Amino acid sequence: MSNQLIVELDDAMARELEAVAPARARKRSEFVRQALRAALDRVAEARMREAYEKRPDDEEPEYIDQGAWETADSSRRAPRRERKR
Repeated sequence: MSNQLIVELDDAMARELEAVAPARARKRSEFVRQALRAALDRVAEARMREAYEKRPDDEEPEYIDQGAWETADSSRRAPRRERKR
């Protein structure tokens, strides 16, 4: 589902937008969507940065034991079954 948004621009900004993304080429909507996505991503990044500043990660990186995820004997795998043709 999509929503329409009406935005008022001053004349100078409207001229700049027309020069970069003309409406007749249907580039304007995509340009505005990309600009909004970039702005929203910057806001999310700033919020995440602030959250980490309030509560930083531990000084020491966590050690992950990859062997804990392996089976006891990973070298013995079940043989593959051949497909019937």
